[in-house]
Amino acid sequence: MADEHQFIDNGLERTQIDEFFQDELSRAGYGGMDVAQTPMGTQIVLKAEKPGMVIGKGGKNIRKITSELESRFDMDDPQIDVQEVDEPDLNAQIVADRLGNALERGWYFRKAGHTTIDRIMESGALGAEIILSGKVTGARSRVEKFNRGYIKHNGEPAETVVDEGQGVAVMKLGTIGVNVKIIPPDAELPDDFEVYEDVEVEDYIEEPEDGVEDLLEGEPEDGDAPEAEPEPADDEAAVDVEEVIEEEVEEEPEPPVEPEEGIEEELEELEESVEEEAEDLMEQMPDEADEGAQAPADEGEQ
Repeated sequence: MADEHQFIDNGLERTQIDEFFQDELSRAGYGGMDVAQTPMGTQIVLKAEKPGMVIGKGGKNIRKITSELESRFDMDDPQIDVQEVDEPDLNAQIVADRLGNALERGWYFRKAGHTTIDRIMESGALGAEIILSGKVTGARSRVEKFNRGYIKHNGEPAETVVDEGQGVAVMKLGTIGVNVKIIPPDAELPDDFEVYEDVEVEDYIEEPEDGVEDLLEGEPEDGDAPEAEPEPADDEAAVDVEEVIEEEVEEEPEPPVEPEEGIEEELEELEESVEEEAEDLMEQMPDEADEGAQAPADEGEQ
């Protein structure tokens, strides 16, 4: 099986186990679970408001749950450990179940929401949020939110710091979903800071605010810079330079660039046209001379 399919199967199995515990331990104040695979078997840690009801008289109830896990989810030797929740008002799952039960008993949703969130903040929570979605007052569904304090909605703190729980209230008009988010008092948020009082601090040394011109004045100019003393040349370095000069090869003269064929043809055509014009001029010159000689002769005869 591919790793992606294994992750999906593990998440699906975990969700089914969580729903099974919610149905079986609703009266005991079920507050969540942690599942871990060990060489000895599957270790399950249950959090409950009333651990006695989870265990049952003489361990009867816990044995029933163990056998149910083995038969329904095919677990090998599940080991269940039950822990009591120290502060139920800071457990999101317990608070969500309580609020769902209050709505089913007829409490008005706004009174139930404000009362519940006030109890959460009085217990020391840094922030809380309650969301009721469904037909809270009439035939039309809507969403009601109750906020107190500081709450994280995204990022890594939303997954690691915020405790989230879901509950359901089955009413005559329909089902109301209850979503509760709580940030416990001991949560460490990335944007927290702490102010220390009565702490010795070293004397603050104020740095001079010098401009660029002041910094340049302190540096020596190019002409004032001391000249570096020439280092004596080693005989070996001089010999190496002479050998390099001798090994240099004279550059070969570049071959003459031959004119392109198109340019040669243009030059030949230009020369031919010039020669033709010169011949035409030479032929016209004797004709003009004969005409000039005939003109004076005609004038004498007249």
